[in-house]
Amino acid sequence: MVQGVNGWVSSGLGAASLALAASVALAAPAAAQSGDPIKIGYSMAMTGGLAGNGKSALLAQKIWEEDINAKGGLLGRKVQLIAYDDQSNPSTVPGIYTKLLDVDKVDLIIGAYATAMLAPAMPIVVQRKKTFIGLLGLAVNTEFNYDQYFVMIPSGPDPKPAFTKGFFDAAMAQDPKPQTVAIVAADQEFSRNAADGARENAKKAGLNIVYDKSYPPSTTDFAPIVRAIQAANPDIVVIGSYPPDSVGMVRAVNELGLKPKAIGGAMVGLQATAIKTQLGSLLNGFTNYDFWLPVPKMQFAGVDDLMKKYQAKAAAEGVDALGYYMAPWAYAQLQVMQQAVEATKSLDDKKIADYIRASTFKTVVGDVKFGKGGEWAESRVLQVQFQNVKGNDVGQFKDISTQVVITPEAYQSGKMIYPYEKAK
Repeated sequence: MVQGVNGWVSSGLGAASLALAASVALAAPAAAQSGDPIKIGYSMAMTGGLAGNGKSALLAQKIWEEDINAKGGLLGRKVQLIAYDDQSNPSTVPGIYTKLLDVDKVDLIIGAYATAMLAPAMPIVVQRKKTFIGLLGLAVNTEFNYDQYFVMIPSGPDPKPAFTKGFFDAAMAQDPKPQTVAIVAADQEFSRNAADGARENAKKAGLNIVYDKSYPPSTTDFAPIVRAIQAANPDIVVIGSYPPDSVGMVRAVNELGLKPKAIGGAMVGLQATAIKTQLGSLLNGFTNYDFWLPVPKMQFAGVDDLMKKYQAKAAAEGVDALGYYMAPWAYAQLQVMQQAVEATKSLDDKKIADYIRASTFKTVVGDVKFGKGGEWAESRVLQVQFQNVKGNDVGQFKDISTQVVITPEAYQSGKMIYPYEKAK
């Protein structure tokens, strides 16, 4: 059995069918809807390296489902979310979406969480002419250029450099300015894209790249990588990593005493409450991307209500206690689909896509307008520095004074401590 977001679900299938095994259909309360439910299907990481974020997203999506059904559903019909565990494994994704469309006969699909899980779904999405709203995927549509793809991530019209632009901007504003940079990234879709963007940013800043390498996703010992970076003696270090290796990299940097002037940039996982509490003061000085924090300038309509509901349920569901990284985006992902369906009074994918392309959406992450390639029309990636973290208490991460938004200026909540060593 596998624990899903809304109870126990069967996983008694053979190894060849594991992609479809761990499923969860999120039940909705009875309401005054009529007819068959509108089924929305997708894959989500419930196990594997991305599961911490995936399960947090699922809880927020369950809250959206409860909220929408309490208001009468969509088009007078109850909504039912159907999600299957992709195990954080890209190879499972095509089979999941094929099953959703051919066996479950879902009305609509949305995208999974993470670049590496969205990209393998795209050939099926394009072939079936489905509208597809992804969740936190970086530059997924660059190769496909599919006009019914959209993504809930604030990287904007030039997504690859957007992830680290604020990191470079903050570093280059210091005195003395850095001269050299090291770039290290996992050999996976997101990290490769982020590293491509970091190279662009480094070139624009006039920095000399003294180290630029990738590592296999299966890497567990990061000491040799950190030693190699140490030998190159860069002023700043950009890291593109997924959660397990982000933890390994932070530990190795601290254990080996790597002391660049700034470090971080594109590390997935440092936004997760469990990882923050696990690493505690080891995080001090790291500057890294984020998308939403409860700073005063980001208290958009509805987000406080969502976060209260989420945090009240989080412990019982065994998910991220605070939910800052995933919950608003997963909820907003479905808000966009909801508003498009309501406006078009249709489940027709092309009509929905045409509406999404032309409209601005009111969501818990603020106003959302899509532009080229289905990316956000404007970038809004934050760079956040960990400061004054003490011990491993979760409360200090709810009090966002330990996570200071340093860029962009419109959402800034404090100043960067530079060089990095001063924040230790």
